[in-house]
Amino acid sequence: MLFSVKMRAAQGGAHEKGGRHISGAERILSEPGLEKTVLSMLDRARTHQRGKADFISIRIEEVKNEDIVYKPLLSMESFEAADVAEGHAVALAELEKAGVTRTAAQNGISALLSLPDSLRGAMIFDAVSGKRLDGLGQRGVRVSKMDCADSGDYEADLERRGLSGEHVREALVLASKVAGADDIIAELCWSDDPDYITGYVASSKFGYKRIPVMKEMGSPVGGRIFFVKEETDLNKLCSYLQEQAVLISLGGDDNV
Repeated sequence: MLFSVKMRAAQGGAHEKGGRHISGAERILSEPGLEKTVLSMLDRARTHQRGKADFISIRIEEVKNEDIVYKPLLSMESFEAADVAEGHAVALAELEKAGVTRTAAQNGISALLSLPDSLRGAMIFDAVSGKRLDGLGQRGVRVSKMDCADSGDYEADLERRGLSGEHVREALVLASKVAGADDIIAELCWSDDPDYITGYVASSKFGYKRIPVMKEMGSPVGGRIFFVKEETDLNKLCSYLQEQAVLISLGGDDNV
């Protein structure tokens, strides 16, 4: 039996009542790991570098095996970037390679740079026109219900690459779920943690492109953008991103 565990933390009240987003986490795991995972999420919410949360929500629900789909883990490549400008130039080039127009890619980077504070979820942009489509303001679209099918092997593989830590672990799983959606062209993201300045561009076409400098050290603002095909059914896409339970397979099998 598997369970979906979700944590959301905010400061100044619940997100829905205007609270400032502090932290979030997602796991899908078996019952023996629940207590340890919940305690870890609680500690993360209470000690996060973005601030101490005064609203913490942890939700646990059963996930039936027949409701789970499997998506392949994206391949990973790391780039060099000496500063933010160089990092953004790499991101722009990679987005264009994935099929995003230059206008849309530039609009996406500008949108993240102009955020007053971090988004709870992601913005959805048309990959051709560069227009925002979701209309959800600072809430955005939250990707939920995902994990790696074999966490032990996955974490061991990351350690072999010298990439241990929750940031890359969570980002690669999330990016793999997102890239598994038919209408997604590419994703652009950088973290809202003040001392984590790495970001990435991801797509099913080229994999996960890790870029070491995407914002200034100390900045508490970050976010993500999903670039989608024209005429995308947003309701269908958002249902997959928010409700479909997905386990990411290192073996690369995809049953959807």
